[in-house]
Amino acid sequence: MKKLYRSESDKKISGICGGLARSLNIDSTIIRLFVVAAALFSFGTVAFLYILASIVVPKENYNSYPEGYEYY
Repeated sequence: MKKLYRSESDKKISGICGGLARSLNIDSTIIRLFVVAAALFSFGTVAFLYILASIVVPKENYNSYPEGYEYY
């Protein structure tokens, strides 16, 4: 199982969506669209969880992923 890190190379705000997309092997745009839609319909709950995840989830470093992993 892959560990979740905040992405340094694929980030718009804090890198949570980029890191989650990398962990799930899907496009980060899909994750970002889902987070924006969920934030609008959850009355701020998803926005709070995003901020909390930005604090708790560690930043990636280039030693975080195994050898031969493709960096985007």
